[in-house]
Amino acid sequence: MNWLLPEYIADALPPEAARIENLRRTLIDHCRGRGFEYVMPPLLEYLESLLTGAGQDLDLRTFKLVDQLSGRTMGVRADMTPQAARIDAHLLNHQGVTRLCYCGSVLHTLPANVSAGREQVQIGAELYGYGGVEADLEIIRLMATAFERIKLPLARVDLGHVAIFRALVETAGISADAEGELLALLRDKDVPGLGVATRQLPSPCREALLALPTLYGGPEVLERAAAQLPDVPAIAAALAQLRHLIASAPELPFSLDLSDLRGYHYHNGIVFAAYCPGYPAAIALGGRYDGAGEAFGRARPATGFSMDLRQVAQLAPAARPQSGILAPYAAGDRLLAGHIAALRERGEIVVEMLPGEIACEGPDCDRKLVLVGGQWIIEAIQED
Repeated sequence: MNWLLPEYIADALPPEAARIENLRRTLIDHCRGRGFEYVMPPLLEYLESLLTGAGQDLDLRTFKLVDQLSGRTMGVRADMTPQAARIDAHLLNHQGVTRLCYCGSVLHTLPANVSAGREQVQIGAELYGYGGVEADLEIIRLMATAFERIKLPLARVDLGHVAIFRALVETAGISADAEGELLALLRDKDVPGLGVATRQLPSPCREALLALPTLYGGPEVLERAAAQLPDVPAIAAALAQLRHLIASAPELPFSLDLSDLRGYHYHNGIVFAAYCPGYPAAIALGGRYDGAGEAFGRARPATGFSMDLRQVAQLAPAARPQSGILAPYAAGDRLLAGHIAALRERGEIVVEMLPGEIACEGPDCDRKLVLVGGQWIIEAIQED
């Protein structure tokens, strides 16, 4: 039984690993082509760094261990976003806008759902130093065009704004414990439970909280929200931002869900979730998290998105795998060795068969090198 892996942990065998790697290269190049610089944060950090600022929601999802050198508690990253915020605030120290992208493994103590693994290959992009809605739009467009680049259809992009719920909590004077209870009920869209939990709250905040789970759908939801929610400056500003975002990108399939509060404890503005046709879970998540770098020395406006390449690889159309060429063992044959080297330089996969090797178990090879009239040529392999 020593070969069994832990639950929700899996190997990526050659076909899946090839798809993930091709997606990684494609998407990183996509981000870099739009000015997002690639960074590679470490897999381990001191726990305080991983859970500070943008990372507070990650505590229960983070594996913890003791550093044998310092005696301090370390964590295996469960999300790369706090690491990117640390790099922007503490290491790069740019005064203007900074655009970063990244890709690497993250580990979760528990799976997010029954179809998710505990080890994900997270890819994402973050934009720092610009507080306007134009930065949110740039990030959402980067995500949408990334879907186009890998030929993954985008059914809808759900928008929300955590400032709406936060303003209702502040206006009604709700305690921290009650806030947590209401947050859980809204996440589950538990309207009966929400009715019980808000019985003692004053109007119009109680009616507004009961209305939040119903405020989902197309852009017309914004007009309903303006009519049903209190006339509070923070709520009016949030609705105006959402209205401006939708109007600025009519080509994107926007919808609204004002009770979607994932990442509530570190997001503080527009949040979004991208969905594909026929798949129930969000494929990409993102939003604004201003001030995340404060614990690292600089509070900066920030917005970004991320997704799991293992999940994406299951949904995106698979590219036709590259077939290889079988070649005889080339030891001592300079002409053959040179020919193999030239083919590999051109990007071909060439498998040099070892002495006595009678078949290639992988990769798939549909051609072979054969010696004809003193010249090495490529022939198709005839299937039996």
